[in-house]
Amino acid sequence: MKHTTFTRRDFLKNTASMAAGALYLSLPGHQLPGARAAQSRVVLIRRQNLLDNLNRPDEHLVQQMLDEAVMALFDVSTPADAWKQVVRPADVVGIKTNVWHYLPTPPALNKSIETRVREAGVSENNISTRDRGLRNDPVFMKGTALINVRPMRSHHWAGVGTLIKNYIIFTEQPSAHHPDSCADLAAIWKRPEIAGKTRLNILVMFTPLFHGIGPHHFSPQYIWRYQGLLVGTDPVAVDATGVRIIQAKRTQHFGEERPLNPPPRHIFLADTRHHLGTADPNKIHLIRLGWQQDSLI
Repeated sequence: MKHTTFTRRDFLKNTASMAAGALYLSLPGHQLPGARAAQSRVVLIRRQNLLDNLNRPDEHLVQQMLDEAVMALFDVSTPADAWKQVVRPADVVGIKTNVWHYLPTPPALNKSIETRVREAGVSENNISTRDRGLRNDPVFMKGTALINVRPMRSHHWAGVGTLIKNYIIFTEQPSAHHPDSCADLAAIWKRPEIAGKTRLNILVMFTPLFHGIGPHHFSPQYIWRYQGLLVGTDPVAVDATGVRIIQAKRTQHFGEERPLNPPPRHIFLADTRHHLGTADPNKIHLIRLGWQQDSLI
């Protein structure tokens, strides 16, 4: 068995990095060294009546929310014009969803995305919606475009399950990316089947999970009816916005600041180390649509 030596210098470096990342993602402040300068657009859209008393979303409202968010993101006036910015008829489109059984990507949202991709002219045979098993799916392996969609939730290894993390299933051994709080998840986005192909990122905030302890944890007491979507082309900016909401909810719920443990350092390292996007709140243009009461941001 191979043993790794962990020195005092390593400890201090790791602790400083985690603390910087947690602060960077929770508060507007100074730009970290190496952070990207360009501003990223993120749309937050919410509907007060999206969910029924069993937390099932209204399919019509899901489609409406998605369309309004994508129109606002690309600054166009019709869903057709918006989705032309996302996919072209010749594209081969993989819709990377998430099937974690406690909090999966809502089927109504997958359906809404598929509908708009087809209406944009993409052949049915060139569209696949999948999570596990995508390495054996020819649409994903030969794809020209990806749409990344998943719910936001707290996570035992990464601090939070994010859009950045959603691509871990593309790798041969996902667990190999768990060490060091999944710090370098953004490196996965450099793989040839992924690099430069993601056209849209959708972080589902219908009933986010803001707290838990241990692997695969879930408790209904730690979700809440936020009834929103976060949408953008920059996955880091979308995730950074989502985690600020999660952290604000934790403070509200516990009555004190209680940082995510482990801290979601993979988000700010996606910016400063891997240059995948921007995590700096001062570099994110947040566009708010719909119901904004208790938006926590």
